[in-house]
Amino acid sequence: MVRQERNRRGPEPGADPQEPGHLAADLGELAEQAPADARRAAGQKIFAHQERLDAKTAKLMVRPGFRERVEALMRDQWREPVIAVRLQEDGLSFEVPGRRQDGTVKGKRLVRRFFWNILRGIGIGVAYVLYLANGAGSGGGKSGSASGRAVAVTGPADAMALGLLDGIRAADGPWLVFSPSHVALVDTGSTQREPKDAPPPEILWQARIPQELEVNLRRRKLAWPDGSVFAFPLHNRGEEQHLRGYVEAPDIVHWDGRPE
Repeated sequence: MVRQERNRRGPEPGADPQEPGHLAADLGELAEQAPADARRAAGQKIFAHQERLDAKTAKLMVRPGFRERVEALMRDQWREPVIAVRLQEDGLSFEVPGRRQDGTVKGKRLVRRFFWNILRGIGIGVAYVLYLANGAGSGGGKSGSASGRAVAVTGPADAMALGLLDGIRAADGPWLVFSPSHVALVDTGSTQREPKDAPPPEILWQARIPQELEVNLRRRKLAWPDGSVFAFPLHNRGEEQHLRGYVEAPDIVHWDGRPE
């Protein structure tokens, strides 16, 4: 009877883990032994949970109402259907002669902008802590903002892309807005406040397609005639999901949304 009980429980502390009755299999081995349907169902639950966390984070960092204001502004101006996506404004990496990696002009000391970026980063961090405190932290979710500095901007000295990029660096809430014949940069101010408390959206830059630049929405790239390229990073996974609702391979854009 004692031996049977030990086999069921595993060995006593300090005993040989390979002796009969020890549950030596790790979680990965146990998962492999589970039926395929059970593994698939568990995976679907994990992905569904992560999507819910991403959606909550997206609504905290980009509150509902800002996108609609930006879209209405540009639809009225262009008289065309539009797609608006919130950009990641920090962490862009430049490979352009005359610019530092962070995009600042070599030879200039932009101290005020440096401290403003620090303060804005603190604000984003505080908002995310509040989000975790409201019950989302147990899932181990993460914000959609990219970490590190993947190269986003390339081109020659005085690249044509720099007009747009300097606008993004100066904006507090940058959006790229696309239509079949135009692209624009719009600043809404911080998207963490309530839209009713925000200033009106402001157009900082715009250009025509394809006369002034080429756009590839599926690859998220803008290309200028001088060879400069901007691989635009989106603010979070919520923005990525929003864009996928309009774009599919091979570079097809559904301006009124992809059919169900």
